[in-house]
Amino acid sequence: MPPQRGRPIALKLLILLFVPLISLVGLWAFAAGLTGGDGLRLLEINKLVTNLSDPAEQVVVQLQQERHLSVQHVSGERQSAQVAKQRGLTDRALTRFHRLAAEQRDLSPEMDTQLRGLNTALEQLPDIRRITSGGAPRALDVIIGYNRIVDALYRLHDAMVLVPDTSLYRQAHAVTMLGEAKELLARERAMVVVVLAAGKVGDAEREAFTGMVATRRLLYTQALAQLDPGLRLPYQSLTQGPAYREFLELEDLLRGQATVNGLPAGAATWPTDADNLWAAVERNQTFAVQGIVARVNPAANAILLKIGIAGGVGLLAVIASIALSLRFRRRLVRELAALRAAAAELAEVRLRGLVQRLKATTTQAPEPVQVIPLEVAANTSEVRDIMQAFNSVQSTAVEAAVGQARLRHGVNQVFVNLARRNQSLLHRQLLQLDGMERGAEDPEALADLFKLDHLTTRMRRHAESLIILSGQAPGRGWRNPVPILDVLRAAVAEVEEYQRVEILQPPPLALSGAAVTDVAHLVAELVENATLFSPPQTRVDLRSTTTPHGLTIEIEDRGLGLPRAEIDELNARLEETPEFDLAQSDRLGLFVVARLAARHDIRVRLGPSPYGGLTALVALPSGLLHEHAPLVSR
Repeated sequence: MPPQRGRPIALKLLILLFVPLISLVGLWAFAAGLTGGDGLRLLEINKLVTNLSDPAEQVVVQLQQERHLSVQHVSGERQSAQVAKQRGLTDRALTRFHRLAAEQRDLSPEMDTQLRGLNTALEQLPDIRRITSGGAPRALDVIIGYNRIVDALYRLHDAMVLVPDTSLYRQAHAVTMLGEAKELLARERAMVVVVLAAGKVGDAEREAFTGMVATRRLLYTQALAQLDPGLRLPYQSLTQGPAYREFLELEDLLRGQATVNGLPAGAATWPTDADNLWAAVERNQTFAVQGIVARVNPAANAILLKIGIAGGVGLLAVIASIALSLRFRRRLVRELAALRAAAAELAEVRLRGLVQRLKATTTQAPEPVQVIPLEVAANTSEVRDIMQAFNSVQSTAVEAAVGQARLRHGVNQVFVNLARRNQSLLHRQLLQLDGMERGAEDPEALADLFKLDHLTTRMRRHAESLIILSGQAPGRGWRNPVPILDVLRAAVAEVEEYQRVEILQPPPLALSGAAVTDVAHLVAELVENATLFSPPQTRVDLRSTTTPHGLTIEIEDRGLGLPRAEIDELNARLEETPEFDLAQSDRLGLFVVARLAARHDIRVRLGPSPYGGLTALVALPSGLLHEHAPLVSR
């Protein structure tokens, strides 16, 4: 149909977007080039401090304390209860760190690598604790184990120094180096405990302690050279004080102490000297960190001021663009929302309900369906054109669905007519064969008549399959319950190779008369499949057992079986009761079984057999069963 003229949606969108885009792109391009990079860096720093830096620092503090107490425990100076209490504090700090780190997004590749390395190192903490608590570990091994974890934490700290100002970056990096020197001091404190407990300095201990001392002194020298006078003053005062000089003498003495010699008489004061220096270093480190934060804040405020000015100018342009666009937005959104609601109703309610009703109508031809067109109040020509297109689609879809339903109904009627005729002829043929069998005296002729009778019974079952696929019920039926054994025998009698089927004695139950024909037909289809797809020299077992919910019939063959994927597909079809598809006539029995099972709430499942073939499980609900079976009557 020709489009109806009106104000096109393209023109509305052009008016809606032109002014805001031109103004915002120009202003925000300038603002982004001027302050965007530093602003993003500032936001990243805030997130990193909250989610990574502060929690990681707390983990370092707790691990340093746990390492010291663990070494004292190994050396016999601490009880296990004190170590266990400290481990709890460390675990709480780690839990908080992992939780906040998981909330951090958009990490740089370097930081992501360091974080993964830290997580890998933290996985070794339970092993270190287990070594510390069990047996008689070397104290040096305990120290080295904790050192690896703390080293990984400081590598993460190095990657987090992202201050946008160059001078501030140097100061922040120097403070980080002082933090690493503080960690080396903590390691030396632990080594002092080890040496005092042993009463001498071993080769391994002296080598490790020498490396710690050299690295700590180097870090102090480099960090103090980079700090400005304001941040360096507390450290200079510390290095000139008696506590630091006494600790330097301690370091020199331990590095030069001979392995075979004992410790000097003044060694008992070494822990006190180390603790005094540790307390002073902690105070200085806290002062340095606070000083860096105090210097970062003014720079951050300046960056935020620039962003605020750029945002204010951009806000004026945004207000002007909003005033122009709001008038068109409401009308356009209202029209599109109404169109969307109408289209959703068409797809999810009207057409779906129509298809379901047509599928459910199997006994009579579908009537013509009146189509109600979509109605949407719209002034935009494109919206009206789309609405008309939906109406055309609706009419075409309804015509196609009705035509398909009529075709399906016609095919079903053909099936039913042919099947009813064949069923009548086969019934008459069975009656005639029955009379001939009673009057036959020649054994060979009687055997041929039995074969012909069996063949006719199978033909009758195939005719009934067509009636079942057409949605109708076969003509045969029983009024009274029938013993399960008789139902199974009747099912096997309708299979060509019935001699191969062995029926094991079923429980003394009876099947409701209304379900006898369908259950026998269902079992016959499954048994026939078992005989067709298994070697002719093998047998097919037919077992039945009672369950809390009814009766289970098992049909097991010894064929080649099926792949797992194909078994799952067949079970899905049996459970969903699919509509019969003419393109899949090779699986006629599958459709018949699914229809019969759905009619009586019977569950059918296929699975692999221990002998390599398939096992079909037929679960009859308790509502179809009776305790005792009276005489069978039709």
